[in-house]
Amino acid sequence: KVNLKGINVEESRDAYTLTVAAGENWHELVKYCLQRQIYGLENLALIPGSVGAAPVQNIGAYGVEFKDVCLAVNYYDLSTQTIKTLSAKACQFAYRDSIFKHALKNRVIIVSVTIQLSKNWQPQIHYNGLNDLSKTASASGIFNRVVALRQSKLPDPKQLPNAGSFFKNPVVSAQDFHLLAKQYPDIPHYPQADRKVKLAAGWLIEQAGLKGYKTDTVGVHDKQALVLINHHHGSGSDVVALAKFVQQTVFEKFAILLLPEVRMVTASGEISFAEIEDYEH
Repeated sequence: KVNLKGINVEESRDAYTLTVAAGENWHELVKYCLQRQIYGLENLALIPGSVGAAPVQNIGAYGVEFKDVCLAVNYYDLSTQTIKTLSAKACQFAYRDSIFKHALKNRVIIVSVTIQLSKNWQPQIHYNGLNDLSKTASASGIFNRVVALRQSKLPDPKQLPNAGSFFKNPVVSAQDFHLLAKQYPDIPHYPQADRKVKLAAGWLIEQAGLKGYKTDTVGVHDKQALVLINHHHGSGSDVVALAKFVQQTVFEKFAILLLPEVRMVTASGEISFAEIEDYEH
């Protein structure tokens, strides 16, 4: 567990460049920037975890992803025992994905990230939940709205055990989206740069009739269908069975396969969601 701390800020005419140690808390970094009138991270408020974890998952929320602000990632190479730097492009960022999940998995330790935030800040409020804000909304206003939205939808794990958003938002082809939109005109959708369309997994789960669904031990959260909860001492296998049921139900209704955003870790190590069917609990 990397516990390196430190934030270094360099200011130029057009931007702020921050080098942030991997052990810093992500949400505290967002607040740190706001307090200093450095804007651009406010949409990523209240995402749990450390700064060093941000590039691994390419964290994102409310229309902004880590890759949008990343300049470079600095890591310790376990084989050469040297510090190396990857540019944002070399990190191969994608939706909830990066090189740190593939070619560099278990080979490096992220020690710091370099973030660049433009002084020509523009509010990012096109995402559902923020799109009713004024075009002149302040960064603090966006921060407060994001915090309120996350707190209203995502239960506190200390009060109600959960792992946050369980499934990734699926990305479909434009052709598949148009077919869905004919049947479901109000389907939430977010066009991507590659002409594909991102859909809201929570909406799909809710439309499949599973919002608030419960078994004896686990269930789908009644305020945010993207969250699976453990409400009565459920086991890991109970959670997996529920996830498989959600996946199957959504696929039968929409022909869309939801994939987990969380990682599956058993007593013998990490395995894929597909492999877990054969795992003996």
